[in-house]
Amino acid sequence: MKKSHVITYGDAFVDYIAKDRTNESYITHLGGAALNIAVGLSRLNVPIHLITVTGENETSMFARKELMKEGVGLDYAQKIPEKRVSGVYVHRLPEGERSFHKYVDETPDIQVKKSHIDPKAFLHASIFHISSGTMFHPVALETTRHAVNLAKGSGTLLSFDVNIRRPRWDSDERCRFTIRSFLPEVDILKLTEEELLFLTKTSSMEEGIADLVQFDIPLILVTAGESGTYAVQNQITHHFSVEKVETVDTTGAGDAFMAGILRYVHVKGIPATVAALSDCVGFANHLGAIATTKQGAMTAMPRLEEIDSLSGM
Repeated sequence: MKKSHVITYGDAFVDYIAKDRTNESYITHLGGAALNIAVGLSRLNVPIHLITVTGENETSMFARKELMKEGVGLDYAQKIPEKRVSGVYVHRLPEGERSFHKYVDETPDIQVKKSHIDPKAFLHASIFHISSGTMFHPVALETTRHAVNLAKGSGTLLSFDVNIRRPRWDSDERCRFTIRSFLPEVDILKLTEEELLFLTKTSSMEEGIADLVQFDIPLILVTAGESGTYAVQNQITHHFSVEKVETVDTTGAGDAFMAGILRYVHVKGIPATVAALSDCVGFANHLGAIATTKQGAMTAMPRLEEIDSLSGM
């Protein structure tokens, strides 16, 4: 059966970014990992569907309109009138840096329920991508497990960017236990070096990777900022450096990287050789680097036609 699209699940989110340093008026942008990756994939000409829930107020209508403008499919998204899309107010500091001033979630208990998941979403999906961003909530966790079971039953690869937000969990141990419970099903795992050490309760990259090898995950990716990316293939760790660019803003770089990995796997499958792995990670690193040269997250997501070093991608 031909696999025609990628599907992802996560919260719809908006960023309210201050227009200037007075921090009195704001410009509204789409935000959040799930939306960043969905838009990133669409800009890379990958058909993408997003499972999420929005309401009927002005902010929800803005989010849906922007997603549709970007070509993100909402056929499997839910609309519940009372839902309010989460948001964060971003202030500008005198030094030119940004501060995440206030997080707003008026309806945290309105989540996509497992009964809302359409099994047909996965029939032609090459990859189902998730993160731990909503797993702290019991309804979202149940929905995620159900969706993963449907995806695996349809022969869909499971991609997991752990994307840990520790303040959202009531304990570190529950966070670790929940995330690790998904690892036996995962085909592509992405995490930062800090997340690796937290998740495995180890003190070095080598120890952390050794702990994850037990799960027999086909592709493990550990990003370490300017130190590059460590990719584990067939239990062997390979290091790939990142290109030097003039960094303006690192927001969204990880999501751009993940969009690059997902595009490569959607088109060519999980890399089976070191040469293919180099192409895959090199492509993703290139996208991540491009994303750091502009302000913002989604605004910095590159389009396929803007990339001049695709090597056949």
